[in-house]
Amino acid sequence: MLAYIVRRALYAIPILVGVNIITFALFFLVNTPDDMARMQLGTKRVTPEAIEKWKAERGLDKPLFVNRGAVGWEKLTDTVFFQKSIRLFAFDFGFAEDQRDIANEIRTRMWPSLALALPVFALGLLVNITFAMILAFFRATYLDFWGVTLCVAMMSVSGLFYIIGGQYLFSKVWHLFPISGFIGGGSAGKFVFLPVVIGVVGGFGASARLYRTLFLEEMSRDYVRTARAKGLGEAVVLFRHVLRNALIPILTGVVVVIPSLFLGSLISESFFGIPGLGSYTIDAIQAQDFAVVRAMVFIGSVLYIVGLLLTDISYTVVDPRIRLE
Repeated sequence: MLAYIVRRALYAIPILVGVNIITFALFFLVNTPDDMARMQLGTKRVTPEAIEKWKAERGLDKPLFVNRGAVGWEKLTDTVFFQKSIRLFAFDFGFAEDQRDIANEIRTRMWPSLALALPVFALGLLVNITFAMILAFFRATYLDFWGVTLCVAMMSVSGLFYIIGGQYLFSKVWHLFPISGFIGGGSAGKFVFLPVVIGVVGGFGASARLYRTLFLEEMSRDYVRTARAKGLGEAVVLFRHVLRNALIPILTGVVVVIPSLFLGSLISESFFGIPGLGSYTIDAIQAQDFAVVRAMVFIGSVLYIVGLLLTDISYTVVDPRIRLE
């Protein structure tokens, strides 16, 4: 197992390098350093000297990928890409355009994002699996039919509708929760309760329908028929056998959510005014702050790779056959 973990960690290095190259190329393909300087300094009455000074202060006055005027390894190392990206692997994110420490901003904004994402993740998983198991237990009945109909209807509605409708109904009409904002500590509950409920409701239809399909597929297997032939009740078969064997595809889907637990929800944080990493990323994109965008993409890639590794390890716990292999 240790050798497997080390091997997967080594595989992650070229993946992270590739992600950084693609992010760097896409960002500077849209915005050259001169364009970024003009945006920060203002488009009117900006002299070439001011642009060059701005670029030099931020290390953007060098060639992007290849420095043809240098010799040896400096052709690659004396470039914007190398000097801006190599520090990421030491988790040195540098400073944003407003000269704020990006690492400190991430540590500060991570907690509001977790306060929103963790309850949505845990509560959503519990509600979706429970509802899907109920539909699978009462399969081919009116309850199953109307449950699937509800899931399809909820899948057809945009997530923005739940956010705007929830804010209007619960905040503006009934005045039960603040419409936006965030306060840390014990008062955070009243600010995240509504976003959490909306997050669970918004993802309910697709997830519950997927889990129902997984459970029904497992219930058609030979081991389920054998368990029934031994006289086990339907509830025992469903909870003890079907649920455990359906955990592998469920875990595969759960890993996609892991980066969002730390990086936050872009839409929810923006609409509810939560100062998390999601809104931080949106603000950086609007301000064309490449340092922040690069740092957030790098962290997301690391978290996704870690999530895949944890998922593979969890497979050995759920399925003993994988552990034996």
